Amino acid sequence: MSESNQNDRGSDRIGRLLMALIGLSLVLIGALFIFLMGRSYLRAKEMRSWPVVSCVILESRIEERQHDPHSPPEFSHRIAYTYEWQDQQRVGKRISLRGIKWSSKREAAAESFEKYPPGGIAKCHVNPLDPQLTVIETDSLAPLYSIWFPALFMVGGIGMLLTCFRPPRATISGRSSP
Repeated sequence: MSESNQNDRGSDRIGRLLMALIGLSLVLIGALFIFLMGRSYLRAKEMRSWPVVSCVILESRIEERQHDPHSPPEFSHRIAYTYEWQDQQRVGKRISLRGIKWSSKREAAAESFEKYPPGGIAKCHVNPLDPQLTVIETDSLAPLYSIWFPALFMVGGIGMLLTCFRPPRATISGRSSP
């Protein structure tokens, strides 16, 4: 076997190995994001099945914070509400499951404040397995509509892996090609 033929085979193996590593990385990254987005969708879907009770807004205020004197201020809407679950008065403090949203725009916090003013009445979703966990707004179902994007990475990675393990094709000159 000629030295150039051995070099071709060696560089072909390295090329296939690199392609396999990139393909495997794409499959793993795509799978991770599909898992995370699927989990977010299932959680949002589950939240929509939680019992809905009426709640009264006890406290509603806009909070401001600044990390250091050189950073811009951030604003958030803080809330506390009371609700009744299984003949017990309880207090909730979450608008959504994701917690408090901070924004550099005061208008974002003010908009939420206007939706839920002190003394107002809202509908709260109560987790029946953990009645301390309540939200006024359920999570979005949007992750399901976007799951196709990481799926493209998986399909591309699988295609790369299949290409790597495909036997080399023979060419007219008698040498193999990838």
